[in-house]
Amino acid sequence: MTPEEPAAALDVERAVRERYAHGAVRREESLCCPISYDPKHLEAIPPEVIERDYGCGDPSRHVREGDTVLDLGSGGGKICFIASQIAGPSGRVIGVDFNEEMLALARRSAPQVAGRTGFANVTFRRGRIQDLRLDLDMLDAWLERHPVRTASDLSAMEEATEGLRREHTMIPDASVDIVVSNCVLNLVREADRSRLIREVFRVLKPGGRVAISDIVSDEAVPEDLKADPELWSGCVSGAFVEQDLLREMEEAGFYAIAIDAWGAEPFRVVRGIEFRSVTITARKGKEGACFEANQAIIYRGPWKQVEDDDHHVLRRGVRSAVCAKTFRILTTEPYAHDIVPVPPLEAIPESQQEPYDCSRTATRHPRETKGLDYSVTGAGNDAGACCPPGTSC
Repeated sequence: MTPEEPAAALDVERAVRERYAHGAVRREESLCCPISYDPKHLEAIPPEVIERDYGCGDPSRHVREGDTVLDLGSGGGKICFIASQIAGPSGRVIGVDFNEEMLALARRSAPQVAGRTGFANVTFRRGRIQDLRLDLDMLDAWLERHPVRTASDLSAMEEATEGLRREHTMIPDASVDIVVSNCVLNLVREADRSRLIREVFRVLKPGGRVAISDIVSDEAVPEDLKADPELWSGCVSGAFVEQDLLREMEEAGFYAIAIDAWGAEPFRVVRGIEFRSVTITARKGKEGACFEANQAIIYRGPWKQVEDDDHHVLRRGVRSAVCAKTFRILTTEPYAHDIVPVPPLEAIPESQQEPYDCSRTATRHPRETKGLDYSVTGAGNDAGACCPPGTSC
């Protein structure tokens, strides 16, 4: 870290805080992309929240009933309030934001939304999205009791901060079904980007999902544009380069990373660099050991071959041998439509499965799934089982 870097970080944070504090009081059109939301979800939300919403996509479309949802950079709460209606009374929504003015707007609006929907399932926390362990309201409460006046006091504060992260973790490990974010990641300084993505990965449950709407650039942003507080706080010069966001997610361990939405027209163009809105989805859950269960999958096409996030190369129409974990992943969403599952004729109990080398892609001989002694002769299905329902062959 260079001596100048901390000052630059403070400038970025101050620029963002001041811009969005102003935006909490008066709408700033330059912070918005035109987005259509389901009108039925907007009816319960106070007009001032809708007017002061600054986003570039609708990640709430990926929320399911019963989900525990985490909204990073929740601002005035619009996405949280939409997600709360989709998740329903059995779900839970947590909004995290650093800006006190935006949080005040969200918190005073929450009882109104609850009164209109008939249930209260939204809470708002103050914190930095790159540090989801630390609740800043709890740290402020500690500082009220223990003012920092000396170097010794500063050491005590640092120790208390670590204690809060450890003993009163704001967002615990593996506690969230889906993380959403709407045009906020680009506001975090570059030095914290990898940490931010790792934090998202940490808080998700195995099988958890991500839906991030943000601004990306088609070229690297010059340093002088990055130093412009107006462009940075305006969701422009802090944008990820297109490939960098995907790479960061790959390196964190996500799989099924996909571009769900892509802005046909740029949000802004500066010096020929295009900044556009995208929504990226991904999943967590490919961790763990690989075991042999005599399973195979067949890639349907239309591509001649494809490669998954674990470097399995699947050729169209070929029975590819996979481990039990990969079989589970590739025969469920979002891959299931493109895959034919080939389970073994006799399942191998987990306790009897041997370790499997997943570093290569091999072809599975049909006898491995049917069994070497398989010698049945006759119809494979009950009479008429190959005919579509309601028809006869």
